[in-house]
Amino acid sequence: MRTAAVVGAGMAGLATAGALARCGWRVVLLERGERISASPTALVLWGNGRRALEALDPEGGWSAIAAPLPDGGVRRPDGQWLVAPRGRTGAGPAPAAVHLEDLYDALVAGLGDLIEIRTGFPVTTVRTGPRQRPVVGDGRTEIEADLVVAADGIDSAVRHALAPESMAVGSGFAAWQAVVPAYRVPRLPADQAAGGETLGAGYRFVSIPLGEHAAGRGGVSWVATAAGAPRPEPPATQLALLRRWFAGWHPPVGDLLAATHAEDLVPQEVRELRPLPRAYGFGSGPGGVVLLGDAAHAMPHHLGQGACLAFEDAATLRSLVADAAPGAQLTAAVEAYSRTRRPRTTNVVRQTRRMSAVVQARGRLALRARDAALSHMRPRILGAPAPDWIPPD
Repeated sequence: MRTAAVVGAGMAGLATAGALARCGWRVVLLERGERISASPTALVLWGNGRRALEALDPEGGWSAIAAPLPDGGVRRPDGQWLVAPRGRTGAGPAPAAVHLEDLYDALVAGLGDLIEIRTGFPVTTVRTGPRQRPVVGDGRTEIEADLVVAADGIDSAVRHALAPESMAVGSGFAAWQAVVPAYRVPRLPADQAAGGETLGAGYRFVSIPLGEHAAGRGGVSWVATAAGAPRPEPPATQLALLRRWFAGWHPPVGDLLAATHAEDLVPQEVRELRPLPRAYGFGSGPGGVVLLGDAAHAMPHHLGQGACLAFEDAATLRSLVADAAPGAQLTAAVEAYSRTRRPRTTNVVRQTRRMSAVVQARGRLALRARDAALSHMRPRILGAPAPDWIPPD
C-alpha cells in the first residue's frame, strides 16, 4: 500500500491527511504538540477555499459550520465610507465565516481508519536522495514513506532542510484576534451588526459575525492590525493598549473591544516567507516531499487567503497523487504539484504585499492616495485574488 507521512496537524495537515486516506493511502500524521487543538479564533472561507474543502471531502458538511459573510464595506475611523457595501456579485460559493474549533472538529471527523496519529513528534531531521524514499525523524524515531507532506507551518523544519534560502521574517505588523461570544456581544444596529473593516493611519480593524451556533456559542470575531513589532506585555495590558489606540473609532469598534476579555485575546506576530521556496516539490527515490500551506507560502493575513490557499494546495495534491503509484508516476506528480502551485501562490503573495502598503499608509498625502486607490483594490481586500479557482479533476 502507498504510504504518506503528513508533518503537522493544523488545518492544512488535517485536510491533506484525510484526503489522502480517502484515496487509499496509508497515512501517518505527525504533530509536534501533545494534542491536536484549534486556536479560539475564526477565519473567512472565500469561494476558492470553500471549493477546495468540498473537493477534499464532498461529505464534509461544510455549510453546516459556516455563517454567510455579509459585505460590511470599508470605513474611515470616523465612520465615513471609503467603500460602501455593494452586496455579493459573481457565481460560485459565497464567502463564509467559520470558527476554527468547528473547522478542526470537521477535519478530524474526516480522518479515516487508515490514518495513524502521533502527537509529541517534532520533526527535526529530513533525509532525501535519488535512491531512497524520503525519511523524517524526531531524533529518536525515523519514519519512511513514499510521500512526505510538509504542513508544519512557517517555521517548517522540512522546508528548512530542503529550501533553506526561504526564511521567516517579520512583516512590520502585529495583529490581535478574539471572538466575543454572543452573550457578551453588545446590541448593534443592523449596519454595524453586518461587520466590516475600518482603515486608519497604520491601523486596521475587521469584525465578522459568526452566526448563532459557532463553536456552540456564536458571537463576533474581530481582528486588529497595527504597524510595528509585536508587543511583549501580557494580554490584559495589550488589550488596554488596543482600547486606547482605537478609542474614538466609529461603533462598534470600541464596543467590541470593551466586550473582549483578556483571556479572549490571541496576539500574533505577522510574518512571511522571503523569498518563497524555489520549489514546492522535491523528488526522492520513488516519491518525494511537497511543501504545503504556510510551510510553502506564509504571507501576511491582509487578504485572508492563507488557509484558503492551503486548502487549494491540498486539493491539488490529492488530485495529482490519487492514482499515482510510487515510481515514475508519483515523482511526476510531485513535480506537477510544484509547477502548478508555485505560480498561483506567488501571484497571491504579490497582491498581499500590495495590500500591506495600503494598511501601512500614514501621513496626509499617503492616506489620500490610499483612499483614492481603494475602490480599485476593493476586490483584493475582499479576498478575491482567487474566486475563479476551480479544483483540478
